Amino acid sequence: MRILRGLASFPVELTPSVTALGAFDGIHLAHAKILATTVERARALGVAALACTFHPHPAAVLRPERAPAPIAAPEENLARMARHGLDAAVVIPFTLEFSRLEAEAFVETVLVDTLRVREVVVGYNHTFGRGARGTAALLRQLGDRHGFVAHVVPPLQVDGQTVSSSAIREALRDGDLGRARAFLGHPYLASGPVLRGAGRGRTLGFPTANLRPDRPLILAPGVYAAWASWSGGHAAAVVNVGYRPTFGENDYWVEAYLLDFDGDLYDETLTLSFVERIRAEMKFESADALTRQVAADIETGRRLAASWPLEARNG
Repeated sequence: MRILRGLASFPVELTPSVTALGAFDGIHLAHAKILATTVERARALGVAALACTFHPHPAAVLRPERAPAPIAAPEENLARMARHGLDAAVVIPFTLEFSRLEAEAFVETVLVDTLRVREVVVGYNHTFGRGARGTAALLRQLGDRHGFVAHVVPPLQVDGQTVSSSAIREALRDGDLGRARAFLGHPYLASGPVLRGAGRGRTLGFPTANLRPDRPLILAPGVYAAWASWSGGHAAAVVNVGYRPTFGENDYWVEAYLLDFDGDLYDETLTLSFVERIRAEMKFESADALTRQVAADIETGRRLAASWPLEARNG
């Protein structure tokens, strides 16, 4: 899948197209349906299958104080898009100036004149254009005017709940990784370089890899069972996410204890695939009490890892 940053030099060989339109954070099951529909229709028409998305997320520009935390890093989102067989993803830089483009002008300049859409695929609640005035109904009207078909994908239900980015964030904040995974269709991931910490884990007998995540994590503070991978291998892990209250620290840390691993991962990029929450964050009366609990957490993590399906490991 080609990744195109901006519209200035959009290649003519990728037109005409069927284009999926959306913010696409996390690439959950409803997004997957939109992308699959896009590829299916493009192949039927013999045209390019595109996704048109935005960076940064529009809410981060328009309402930064209330913008939702990202579920996935931009590169992870693009990698998951590629798995659906798209020919290209167009990433439009979202700015205040761009946000002032009226819905009709967006359709004319982006969809019709540049991407030369034959069909457009959106989710039922997608909005576009200045003031979010562009709705699915308006997109259909503009399609009739400009000669393209608008497909609106209806809500997707899993376990009686509508799949959405907000529902996934709620599940993650609750520490309910099973529910988040059911909506995403894949585990929640975090990646980042391994940094040198205070060395306290090694002192306690449990050396950890201290991760600087690629974005603020949505996860509730606590201890998690996860699958860790890096350029040289992979291992099950028990991961502490939070502030280390036993030692009175206020910095946010992600610390991974890798099961059955002995080596140096400093400066490696570690990817954590979170599988299950073991317990909430706790403050212990002493380092000895913490050590005993960490040993119990590791045994729980080891037991959980033995039953993980392959998809929990692959992310």
